[in-house]
Amino acid sequence: MKPVVGIVVSKKMQKSVAAAVDLLFHHKVYNRYVKRTSKFMAHDEADACNIGDRVRLDPSRPLSRRKHWVVAEILRRAKMYVPPSATASSENDTKAQQSGVATK
Repeated sequence: MKPVVGIVVSKKMQKSVAAAVDLLFHHKVYNRYVKRTSKFMAHDEADACNIGDRVRLDPSRPLSRRKHWVVAEILRRAKMYVPPSATASSENDTKAQQSGVATK
């Protein structure tokens, strides 16, 4: 087998991730390219992956019943939403109250 590239869709396990890999193959009857998505379980020793990360998976010996891939590298990190901190919102509220502007 050769390395594949996928996107992490689940990281609910310890040191394991599930990655969705798009496979493209040529359909002989319809003479079209068909895209299929497979979910592979992969070992993530450092537990560094997050949902949405683009990763390269290398084949390895069977590590469990469903897990026989290893996360080789994280190609692109996911853009994570960071909510504004509670202190920043409370500071804005106090500034608005001091200036006499009603919020919400």
